[in-house]
Amino acid sequence: TITCNEIADALEAAHKRGCKVRIITDDDQMSSSGSDVVRLAQVGIPVRNDASPANMHHKFCVLDGKEVLSGSFNYTRQAVLANRENIVIHNTKSVVSAFHQEFEHLWKEFAKNKC
Repeated sequence: TITCNEIADALEAAHKRGCKVRIITDDDQMSSSGSDVVRLAQVGIPVRNDASPANMHHKFCVLDGKEVLSGSFNYTRQAVLANRENIVIHNTKSVVSAFHQEFEHLWKEFAKNKC
């Protein structure tokens, strides 16, 4: 889930500028304390969840089909302020394509699980 207000605010601002923003999240975590996911859905950002007893443990972001951010980094206040996290920026076409395909696959799989 997203619990870092600055990240949530940046996503909302991008959405308001007309950028395409979509979020897939874990169903249990989206309603956890401090989660910004429901708020982001309320401002019009499409949000889907996994509706599964298993964790949605992916942590990646596809940017304009040109770059991918991936790694251990959780989009949480704790990750920003205290955790030992990593994030890798990929711009190799084959890597970006694989992540983009995975996102689109999950987006379709979770089509019924809208927030």
